[in-house]
Amino acid sequence: MKLTVTPSGQACGARIEGIDLTQNLGEAQIAELRQLWLEHKVIAFPNQPLTPEDLERVAQYFGEIGEDPFFGHIEGYPNICAIQRDADEQTPIFAEIFHTDWSFMPIPPAGTALFGITIPPYGGDTLFADQVKAYEEMPNELRDKVEGLTAIHSAALGYAPDGAYGDSDKANGRSMQIKPSERARETCPHPLVREHHETGTKALFSSAAYIQSFEGMSLEESQAFAMELYVHQTQEKFQYRHKWEKDMLVIWDNRSLLHSATGGFDGYDRLLHRVTIADTQW
Repeated sequence: MKLTVTPSGQACGARIEGIDLTQNLGEAQIAELRQLWLEHKVIAFPNQPLTPEDLERVAQYFGEIGEDPFFGHIEGYPNICAIQRDADEQTPIFAEIFHTDWSFMPIPPAGTALFGITIPPYGGDTLFADQVKAYEEMPNELRDKVEGLTAIHSAALGYAPDGAYGDSDKANGRSMQIKPSERARETCPHPLVREHHETGTKALFSSAAYIQSFEGMSLEESQAFAMELYVHQTQEKFQYRHKWEKDMLVIWDNRSLLHSATGGFDGYDRLLHRVTIADTQW
């Protein structure tokens, strides 16, 4: 069956039908999906009743399975994390700030595969912001500031024991398995503008959730500039709003995008399974 590819009509994203991901794919099919992923940056496959084994297999069509340093895993599957929220949960929505996954790692993940299992009837959309477009459409004054700038990334604000998802957050009843650690205080420098090693495109690699400071700037200057940058890179014209469905698999390119979770589904359980896709180089 021929693939049907329906672009979102927004800044990025496409829906792909006409393929059965519960079956093993051939090399030509995998190459076609990878090309669509690189082109559209986030691709969604509806009506795919995947087992955990299927999810791991499909994720590996896009790269080796990567590390999730501060998440627990579902029983029997050390590569799969549960992104979940119980119906009566009162903790803040997880991952509401636009970010790219695990940007504090020496080689951050290439992508993320997320599979919808329990999906509320409304709310819980995921927002994506195209950072290739954000870079290409930067005002000259802002572009002059970012060229050659190095950002210092750290997970401390989120995953240190005293961070947003630290010990006190767990005590407040978060259902998701998050494992805070002193390891979160480690830092890693990355250029603010990165060239995608598979496409050659340049994108902003700025993650407000993880950037601690910028080289050559004071902490106060860094925080002010991070906010200026955040306002630019998350503009609605760069965004795609993804609406989830049960048995939908979504795979996105962390090298080209930021993403953000949304709420609006109080009173309903929500459960998705996630696999991180490692990169081969910066």
